[in-house]
Amino acid sequence: MSGWFELSKSSDGQFRFVLKAGNAETILTSELYTTKSAAENGIASVRTNSPSDERYEKKTATNGKFYFNLKAGNHQVIGTSQMYASEQSRDKGIASVKTNGPTQTVKDHT
Repeated sequence: MSGWFELSKSSDGQFRFVLKAGNAETILTSELYTTKSAAENGIASVRTNSPSDERYEKKTATNGKFYFNLKAGNHQVIGTSQMYASEQSRDKGIASVKTNGPTQTVKDHT
């Protein structure tokens, strides 16, 4: 099974999306958006940018864990990964976003 986006509304009325892999694990989380349409534009940006290697920024947190940001062409962060114990796991996460990011499936929980 391929991945999907889940669009949700937070308790303070803002919107966010997550990208889930086929095994239902969250592989990318967005920032908070003030409007649903802005969050939907974020999803469209993931679809556009996720296949491109140059859109991934590999990072190391202060606690030594590894993660990545997916960035748009204007260098804005579209989404952030979970924390990974190894660089190899982080790179597998990037591969999963590349595979699942172009999906057209959105589960709207707003």
